[in-house]
Amino acid sequence: MTSPDRAGDEAVRVQKYLSQAGVGSRREAERMIDAGRVTVNGEVLTQQGVRITPGVDLVCLDGVPVHAAEMRWIVFHKPAGTLSTRRDPHGGPTVYDALPAWARGLGYVGRLDRDTTGLLLLTNDGDTAARFAHPRRRVEREYQVTVRGTLTARTLKMLKGGVELEDGLARPKRIRRLATGEGTTTLSLILTEGRKREVRRMFKSVGHPVKALQRLRFGPFELGGLPAGAWRDARPTELEAMSRMLDSSGRKSRPGASGHRGGRTRR
Repeated sequence: MTSPDRAGDEAVRVQKYLSQAGVGSRREAERMIDAGRVTVNGEVLTQQGVRITPGVDLVCLDGVPVHAAEMRWIVFHKPAGTLSTRRDPHGGPTVYDALPAWARGLGYVGRLDRDTTGLLLLTNDGDTAARFAHPRRRVEREYQVTVRGTLTARTLKMLKGGVELEDGLARPKRIRRLATGEGTTTLSLILTEGRKREVRRMFKSVGHPVKALQRLRFGPFELGGLPAGAWRDARPTELEAMSRMLDSSGRKSRPGASGHRGGRTRR
């Protein structure tokens, strides 16, 4: 076991190790440490930030050994009415209520608001997830949005040029009309930012509130025909594409690559 300020290349913080092993979120792991429930090599942890070397140090929770989990990425079709959070303070359903119990050890990558549906990534590979979702990466997020009213060519041109919001200019990388119905317009939209409720605020600012919003793609990860409330393991091709995005040096690392085969669907 190493101290908080002396760690080798293979060492990880205990709370991260516990989270990746699926016992809970990092915050929950910190509470377990504070409660004296975690030991390393037989010694009760008394402080946060201690690093251990997986495969060398023995970590136990309530006396039971905790083994390192393989890195995992899943694609989930978030249904409407669920929060992208572990707990709803008002008692409503969360995305974790729709997922298997083991998925509580996964963190979501870029949340969706309660009424937005579609692709939500979850993983226990927090470091890669942070790099992937960082604003400087400008990773594409593709949406299908239905708004109230008939969108005129002038308004569409205004959106293409960008609209000023309270936190800066919002300019889609691409926007195109898909269909016009009775009192609604459906569009395809690609953004390269993950600002809070950005799509809804954009259309509200031009007088066309959003009626329905679904994320179809996040970088190389695609929703496809995955039913609402179902999940699948990320495909090897998706993980490899993400690796290429993150590794400009061309190294062939594959974040999250594991023995799990892509394409499985679960409800």
